[in-house]
Amino acid sequence: MASEDIRAGAGGEPGSEAGGKPDSAVVRDALGVGVAVGLSGFAFGVTSAGGGLTLLQTCALSLLVFTGASQFALVGALAAGGNPLTAAAGAFFLGVRNTFYGLRLSQLLALPRAVRPFAAQWVIDETTAVTLAQPTRRAARIGFTVTGLTLYLLWNLTTLLGALGAKAIGDTDAWGLDAAGPAVFLALLAPMLKTTTERAVAALAVLLGLGLLPVLPAGVPVLVAALAAPIALYAEGRRQGGSRNDAQEEDR
Repeated sequence: MASEDIRAGAGGEPGSEAGGKPDSAVVRDALGVGVAVGLSGFAFGVTSAGGGLTLLQTCALSLLVFTGASQFALVGALAAGGNPLTAAAGAFFLGVRNTFYGLRLSQLLALPRAVRPFAAQWVIDETTAVTLAQPTRRAARIGFTVTGLTLYLLWNLTTLLGALGAKAIGDTDAWGLDAAGPAVFLALLAPMLKTTTERAVAALAVLLGLGLLPVLPAGVPVLVAALAAPIALYAEGRRQGGSRNDAQEEDR
């Protein structure tokens, strides 16, 4: 838990907390994440427009939903001819993780009650990662705010530019831009797969999603692929339980 004491000018640059991280370093890191990810909104704009959504619908998704994985899942399912309710369900389940992020960040940031509804809009993967990486509450608040603001502005701006660009060039499939969304999503996901269990979940989800794609309606394979997590975790639990039993047998 970050320190709850806010001290000015101790142990570093003015405005940093004692033993904490200089504010300028927090801002630099937050800007780096916000700019790097925010630019990928262009891919969403292209994907959404290429999938048949209007400019207004595309921009509204980025303004109101503002969670890339859910947005890509929704427009991808719609572009494939999926039922809107099924597509929305897949996007919803992908976005549920943000609720759990919010539970952790609400304790860490301890924002005023009046600010929390607005801050909730920025509770996503990137802001959570930057916030949790900070050593103090002051740094966490700065990291969350700078990342959220930078990413929100850039994501919406590049979404608009991507949608306008897609309209200008016409058929996005002919240019291969229909692959932009999945490519960006994979690029964001890959660095997060650090453990064997996480890689197993990802691999199983890919197998389920691609394997069921020819036999299930568009959007449904994404929902079924969510079963990869409990299946992999169950298998991991069984494996660890077996290892402990073997170790106990050897000790006897």
